[in-house]
Amino acid sequence: MGSNFVLAVLFLLLIPMAGCSPPAEPVICTQGTSDCTVTNTYGSFPDRTLCHAATVMYPRTEEEVIAAVAAAVSAKRKLRVATKHSHGIPKLACPGGHDGAIVSTALLNRTVSVDAANRLMTVESGMLLRDVIQAAAAAGLSLSQSPYFYGLTIGGMMSTGAHGSSLWGKGGAVHEYIVGMRIVTPALESEGFAIVRELAAGDPDMDAAKVSIGVLGVVTQITLALQPLFKRSVTLLKRNDSDFPEQIATWGRLHEFGDMTWVPALGEVVYREDDRVDVSTPGNGLNGQPLFRSTPTREAIEARALEERLQQTNATDVARCEALRRQVAEAERVGNGFTNDGIAFTGFPVVGFQHRIQTSGGCIDSPEDGLASSCVWDPRIRGTFYYNAGFSVPLSKASAFVAEMQQLRDLNPDAFCAAVDPRVGLLIRYVKASSAYLGKPVDSVVFDILYYRSRIDGTPRAHADVVDELEQLAFRKYSGLPHWGKNREFAFDGAIAKYPNVGKFLKVKGRYDPDGLFSSEWTDKVLGISGNPTTIEKRCAIEGLCVCSEDWHCAPEQGYFCRPGKVYPEARVCSFQPTGHRD
Repeated sequence: MGSNFVLAVLFLLLIPMAGCSPPAEPVICTQGTSDCTVTNTYGSFPDRTLCHAATVMYPRTEEEVIAAVAAAVSAKRKLRVATKHSHGIPKLACPGGHDGAIVSTALLNRTVSVDAANRLMTVESGMLLRDVIQAAAAAGLSLSQSPYFYGLTIGGMMSTGAHGSSLWGKGGAVHEYIVGMRIVTPALESEGFAIVRELAAGDPDMDAAKVSIGVLGVVTQITLALQPLFKRSVTLLKRNDSDFPEQIATWGRLHEFGDMTWVPALGEVVYREDDRVDVSTPGNGLNGQPLFRSTPTREAIEARALEERLQQTNATDVARCEALRRQVAEAERVGNGFTNDGIAFTGFPVVGFQHRIQTSGGCIDSPEDGLASSCVWDPRIRGTFYYNAGFSVPLSKASAFVAEMQQLRDLNPDAFCAAVDPRVGLLIRYVKASSAYLGKPVDSVVFDILYYRSRIDGTPRAHADVVDELEQLAFRKYSGLPHWGKNREFAFDGAIAKYPNVGKFLKVKGRYDPDGLFSSEWTDKVLGISGNPTTIEKRCAIEGLCVCSEDWHCAPEQGYFCRPGKVYPEARVCSFQPTGHRD
C-alpha cells in the first residue's frame, strides 16, 4: 500500500460528520476534524484534565482504518481509539501529547455476516450493543451475556472486560463469547506501515487481544458465538441483609443470570432470581432500568440541585437519606423498570426474550429535541454527576469482604446511606475466571457503587471516607481488581501485579506495537510499563488521585483530615473532623 493511497483515503476520513444525536460526541474539534478535545460521555475524566488530539478520523471501512493506522505509524504519531459515546471513565481514549490522533469507530457500525446455522455473527467493532442484540434476535439468535446498558460498543466492551452476571457456562464477560476478530496493527514500511491480523478461537494471541484496553491496535471486526433465541424469567426478591455474607457465596451458582443489589439504607438485599425458561412460556417482558431512561432536562437539573443542597453541611444525614429512600420505594412500586408487556408492570415474574431482558438504555434513543430530555448524566444539562467505582474480589473472599462492609455500615447507618447513592445501592454481579490475560484470573464477585461528585475541583463530599475505606478494603485486603473502564486513578495503583499473565500480554503488545504508538502515558502507568497511576498534589485524595498520607492530601482547611479507616485501620481516608483537629 503506497503513501499516495494513504493520503487519498485520509482526505475522505477527515470529512466532518454531519448532525448530532444524543448523547453528544466525545470528540469536539475547533477546525473541522483538527485541534480536537477528547472526553467521555460524562464530560470529565477522573483527574478533570482535558485531553487534546491533533486530529480525529472516522473510517467507514477496514481499508480506511488501515490507511489511518499507516499514516500515524509512518509519522510516528500516537494513536488511540474512541467509540461513539465513550463511556469509559479513565483516560483510555486519550493519545497524550498534542500531536496524537484519534480513530473513532462511530461509523464502523454494521453487521458483516450472520451464520444462523453455526450460530455465528460478525459485526464491526463500533456497533452498539443495542444493535448487536437486535440483529441477533432478527436471525433467531441471542448473545447470552452483556452489560446492563446498551449504549456501549462491542469493541469497547471487549477491550475493557465489560460483563453481565453469570458463573454458568463461559460466565458473564462478553469477551468469553468472541471466537474471532480482525485487528489493524502497526507494521514495517515494507508492509505499508499497517497490517490486518486475523485471530480465531484457539489462537494464543486471542487471550491478549480480547481484553486489551486498546493498546494493541484498532479492532475492526468481531465474531461472536451466539445461542438460539431464548427467554428469561426475572423475579426480584427483597430480603433482610442479615445473611448477606452467606448468600453472596452461593447465589451466583443458583441462578444463571442471578445478581444482587444491596440497599444499605434499608438493611435489605434485592436478589435477582433470573433463569432461562422455555420459549413457549407466555410473556413479552421488557427491561427499562430507570437510570437509563430518557429524563426531562428540568427533572434532571432539579434532582441534581437537591443533591447539591443535601451535600451542604447543614443538612443532616437523616435528611439526605430520607429524601432518597422515597425514590427507592417508588422504583420498587413500578418493578424497578421491568414491565410485563413493554408498557405496564403487573408483577413478577417478568418473562421475556433475551434481547428485551438482558439490557436497556432508552436515553440514547431520544429524538433530537434541543435537550428537552436526555440521559441524566449528559454534561450539557448539568444533571447527575457522579463517580462510579467498579471492582471485583475473588468469590472465595466475597463473604468476608461483605461482612466487613456491613460492619462499616453498622457503625453509622445514616452516614453510610449518605455516602452511597441509595437509589442504586450496591449492584453485585458474578464473573467467571477467564483465559484472557487481562481478564478475571479467578471466579469473582463484582461490586458497582455510584456516589456523588462535585463539579468543583477538590470539593469534599459528605462521608467520602466511607467509600474510600470500602475501596481500599477491597483492593488491599481482599485482592480486589478495578474494572478497566471505571474507577478513579488510585484504584489502578499496583493492580497490574495481580494479573498472573501480564507478562504474556506485554510480549504480545511488544510484537503488535513495538514502538508503543497505541500506548499513552495513562496506559503505560496502569500496565506497569512506566510511571504510577496516582498523582500527589493538594487535595489529591478528595478526587481519588491518591490515597492520603498527609492532611494536605485532603482538605484540612475545611475540616477533612487524613485518618485511618474505622473497620480497616490500614486504610487512609479523608475524614471530616468537626472539632477542627485530628483526634
